[in-house]
Order: sequence, then structure tokens, then C-alpha cells
Amino acid sequence: MLAEDKEKYDAIIEFLESVESKSDLIEVLHKTQDLYGYIPKRVVTSIAKTLDIPVSTIYGVISFYSRFSLVPKGKYSVSVCMGTACYVKGANDILEAFSRELGIGVGETTEDQLFSIIETRCVGDCALAPVVNINEDVYPYFKIEDVKNLLNDLKVGVEND
Repeated sequence: MLAEDKEKYDAIIEFLESVESKSDLIEVLHKTQDLYGYIPKRVVTSIAKTLDIPVSTIYGVISFYSRFSLVPKGKYSVSVCMGTACYVKGANDILEAFSRELGIGVGETTEDQLFSIIETRCVGDCALAPVVNINEDVYPYFKIEDVKNLLNDLKVGVEND
């Protein structure tokens, strides 16, 4: 275990010791997600033991809430809104274009840990449809032609960091 990873793990264990009941599970999962960027399976086991909750229950909560992930996310989370307004205006084609360009499917992360693709049900910006979010940045009226340029811009930004 790397030193940084051990620090994160120790922080979660310390946090778990302060938790007073099983009903704090979602708070524990949020803390874990914030520290790691995802929820590692070995941490799920520790949470289950400490809170005396079946592992299956924890996985049920993780899979129910879209905010939680069991796989590491890329530096850039590409989120394509699939709400009705966005879908009608071509969001599915945009999602497929991102998938083709990055060589990954929804819920996956590129090998270089740079990009993840997330399918979102609705971001609430229907008047701006179709909408793509990259992390916290909103890209309204998105077009398939924008996919390559946006990805290239993000890659150049990483190279310049």
C-alpha cells in the first residue's frame, strides 16, 4: 500500500470510529468517495466490519446512488445529460461519439485515468439541450462536432500543466 493510500485508508478508519450508528452509512460512503474519488472494495469490507452491516447492503446503497462509484474516475468526468429534452436533441449520439473517441463505455475510465464517461438522467438545463458537463463545467447546445475539439482542448490543458 502506498503511503498516500495508507493515509486515506487510515482517515476512513478514524472516521468510522467516530460514527455512531449504521444509519450514517451514506455519510461514510460520501467521505470515502471524497477521499479516494471512488469507493475501493477493500474499504467496503472495512466499513461492513466496523458498522456491522452486510457487504451486500453496502453494495446495494452504492449501486443505487449514481454519485458513488466502485471504479476510479478520470481527471475529467464527461457527463452527457440523457433527460428527455437532451435525448430528443441528439444526446445519445453525443454519448456514442465520446465513447468512440475515448475507446471506453459508460461507467468506464481511460487507461491513462484522464477521462471517464457518465450517463446522467437530467441536469435540469433543458433550455440549453443537449448539455454536456465536464466535471463542474457546463457545455450547452452541444454538438457531435464539438466532441473531438473539446477532448483535444482538455488533453492540451493536461500537457501544459
